[in-house]
Amino acid sequence: MQISLIITTYNWKEALQLSLRSVLAQTLLPKEIVVADDGSRPDTAELVEAFGASSPVPVIHSWQEDLGFRSARSRNKAIARAGGDYIILIDGDIVLEPHFVADHQLFAQSGFFVQGSRALLGPELSAQALASGRFRLPMLARGVENKKNCLRSAVLARLFSFKSRRLGGVKTCNFAFWKQDAQRVNGFNEDFIGWGREDSEFAARLLNTGIRRQDLKFYGLGYHLHHPINTRDRLAVNDALLKATIAEKHTRCERGLDQHLREPIG
Repeated sequence: MQISLIITTYNWKEALQLSLRSVLAQTLLPKEIVVADDGSRPDTAELVEAFGASSPVPVIHSWQEDLGFRSARSRNKAIARAGGDYIILIDGDIVLEPHFVADHQLFAQSGFFVQGSRALLGPELSAQALASGRFRLPMLARGVENKKNCLRSAVLARLFSFKSRRLGGVKTCNFAFWKQDAQRVNGFNEDFIGWGREDSEFAARLLNTGIRRQDLKFYGLGYHLHHPINTRDRLAVNDALLKATIAEKHTRCERGLDQHLREPIG
């Protein structure tokens, strides 16, 4: 299988740099890295270009104009450019444990998408990592929420990872799926503007087609850097879109991935 790792970002190059460095420390490198940029300033493009110049795998910068929070469209553009048949999605504020990609590959299975977990780093630990440009989680580190998500264990992963059809708790900061499944549901719904629910709605359509969910526990670890909460002024509108997809059992969205698959790569 060919794995494309997509990293979403917006105007936080310091966090993105940490995330990118953690990719190169993987025991199994992805086929490529695609940075899904929702309109960052030129300094992010400069970082991606410099990083790509020394990366052993291709690094693609998928950028769109800054017209507000349009994460759904940004992800679709990145998926369209991805050359792999399997997609792992993370956010640009996630630092990866060295076995992250290999763990996801191990749990990839036809007919399933994978929901991973994350450990939440506190403000002080996050600030230290950003200031140094390096991150290595010390044993029993203070300032980490849900510390169980820092524990990697093959035995526990086999015991506690589980399959289901539930929708709750979907987060695309650590999420994987087959590209052909994304094409089947037409990717993310670009009617979603502003923060919230575009990831759950995408997962809901996957579930409505009969694709099941694999929760990955104690494997595929990611560490989430602390940051202020995004504005949620569009959440009520986005909640309504999600509820409609669930109630009406939608499997495809009208404005989605297909329009970018037709676009020439520039």
